[in-house]
Amino acid sequence: MRVFKKNPFGHYHFLKRIIICVFGIISYRRYNGFNKLNIEGSEVLKDLPPNKVLFISNHQTYFADVAAMYHVFNASINGRNNSLKRWTYILKPKLNLYYIAALETMKKGFLPKLFAYAGSISIERTWRSAGKAVNRQVKMSDISNIKKALDDGWVITFPQGTTKPFNPVRRGTAHLIKLYQPIVIPIVIDGFRRSFDKKGLLIKKRGILQSMVIKPPLEIDYENEDMNEILEKVEYAIEQHPSFLKVISVEEYAAQEKELNKKRTF
Repeated sequence: MRVFKKNPFGHYHFLKRIIICVFGIISYRRYNGFNKLNIEGSEVLKDLPPNKVLFISNHQTYFADVAAMYHVFNASINGRNNSLKRWTYILKPKLNLYYIAALETMKKGFLPKLFAYAGSISIERTWRSAGKAVNRQVKMSDISNIKKALDDGWVITFPQGTTKPFNPVRRGTAHLIKLYQPIVIPIVIDGFRRSFDKKGLLIKKRGILQSMVIKPPLEIDYENEDMNEILEKVEYAIEQHPSFLKVISVEEYAAQEKELNKKRTF
């Protein structure tokens, strides 16, 4: 029966729909209420194919970034370009939307497990575990699960693998792009670090203007560009290349953050 349809990971569509709708309604005012989300470029989404699309983004919180993307993507699919007006778009979510997350994060508590059911591709990080640096082999099952998700729909990844700004992009992202040749859509977000705690669950400040800029697909020569060239393109696209830091000093950056926070709080 269609009501018991499953996705490639064995998750029931009707359960996934319920989870997305419930958490979408609960989180709606975080992006279009006491906090606002300024959106640019969501018209790009309507021209994308239903699958084999990889979204790359900088990262500021564990969960609030992904939740915002779920809102923006579903609003755009339901005819709301650069807007989250009329929350009813939440009732018709895109069910073949996935995001890559650390396995240890998605196993911590009941809420993360629910979030995982909504679309997480939970992978075991090769460079960090339980807050400590490690060095372990990539699990091939993780790679195959990402391919499975790309074959089925859209996948969101945070290629730095951390919420710390200007950390280098992990080579695994370039490997995925080179290997599976998806359409790559860069996203740049801001304001989430000021709005939420590190996990993105607790509201830290209200009246913060958050932003999300969705850029056109990256032009990539999958056959001839090497991993380093792809890595550099990704860093520039999500505005995390070291050259962005050379514009101002760290102290000036912190001062500007503080001043912006004052202006955006009301």
